[in-house]
Amino acid sequence: MAEVKKSTGKTPAKAAAKKTAAKKTAANKDTSETRTTKAQKAAPLKAGATKAAATKKDNSGDFKDRALTKAKSAASQGKERTGNAIENLSKMIEDSARTIDDNVGEKYGNYARSAADAVSSFAEKLNAKEIDEIVEDARGFVRKSPAVAIGAAAVVGFLVSRLIKSGMDDPEA
Repeated sequence: MAEVKKSTGKTPAKAAAKKTAAKKTAANKDTSETRTTKAQKAAPLKAGATKAAATKKDNSGDFKDRALTKAKSAASQGKERTGNAIENLSKMIEDSARTIDDNVGEKYGNYARSAADAVSSFAEKLNAKEIDEIVEDARGFVRKSPAVAIGAAAVVGFLVSRLIKSGMDDPEA
């Protein structure tokens, strides 16, 4: 005889979904004992991570301090070299003033002397200031006239690139 299936009123898809949900719920249930064991195992890892993070902060602080010290040292050396170079430029202009007196006239020689004095006073001011003061002066100048600062940066960049290029083209170097 033919077997007759009784309908439970549920479709097979709904029944499968309920079984899957029941399995997930059982898998997600965790006893407090298991949680405690997991926490005990994770405690050393957490302590190690905390210690590593603190060490990293200390190391980054040391790195920052070393970098700042090196930058200030390099800036001081650059300031000294620049001051000496500007002073030498002033002497060259002063020496050229005598030649200008002879060739063009005393009036133009006086212009050269006043330019040499201005350059020399700039070198003295540069040598007298500390690096932090120079940085603050530069910041103030940029705030007051940003267009001039951008133009000056472009000119300096061009001059530096030309100096580097001429150094690379020099066959003796």
